[in-house]
Amino acid sequence: MDLKIKNQRFIVCGASSGFGEAITRQLLIEGANVVAVARRGDLLREKFSNFTDSVEFLEGSLIYSETLDKIETAATKETTHGILFNSGGPPTGTPLQTNMDDWDSAWQLVMRWKIDLALRLAPIFVESGYGRMLFIESQSVKQPLPTLSLSNAFRAGVTGFAKTLALEVANKGVTVNVLAPGSHETPAIERVIKNNSSARGISYDNAKVEMEKNIPVGRMGKAEEFASLAAWLLSANSGYVTGQTISHDGGAISGLFG
Repeated sequence: MDLKIKNQRFIVCGASSGFGEAITRQLLIEGANVVAVARRGDLLREKFSNFTDSVEFLEGSLIYSETLDKIETAATKETTHGILFNSGGPPTGTPLQTNMDDWDSAWQLVMRWKIDLALRLAPIFVESGYGRMLFIESQSVKQPLPTLSLSNAFRAGVTGFAKTLALEVANKGVTVNVLAPGSHETPAIERVIKNNSSARGISYDNAKVEMEKNIPVGRMGKAEEFASLAAWLLSANSGYVTGQTISHDGGAISGLFG
């Protein structure tokens, strides 16, 4: 399938690892140009050294306004067709294992910067009459996970924001969607497995096996599988899909609208 994104320009946040890395690579393979954002510029340059003509590197932490300023400048410097909002998650823990410092930090890490950046870039897309805004959150926005209380709360908040924004810009050629991944073979899942291992007093490997048993397809997803769906949602082909939260979870969500 031709995604019709050759020579289009995208901003990818959290591009040095996990989903962000896989989606950046998929976009580049499809012939797009990417502004890759991450805290470690050296890691970005190492991982995408084969695409030097098609990728720009922007180094900085997403929780700082200075980094968001750089992204906003990059978005206005040349025509930008879409952005991927993506970053790491907060620490694991049940509600009673957290304190208010944890909640303040998680607000900054998971939610605040996304709203700030979306409010900066949405008017740019609206003015140009085209844009794709895609948020990477978690399956927990549909089915909360007991040991991810911080993620459960703030990712659900981001999803509510994205849905509301989608309605506001739907007739302006701009789409806003959320991807809700389940368990995938990425570095982010390791902390969840370690938490389960510690809580249950079993080995890391056994905790992983037990987690996979609860996934109907019997395995964790691959970042490359996830990236192909993300690339489609960032493409011109997805123009009639907006305001949606789409699971990529191997069937793990048990509800009718999983």
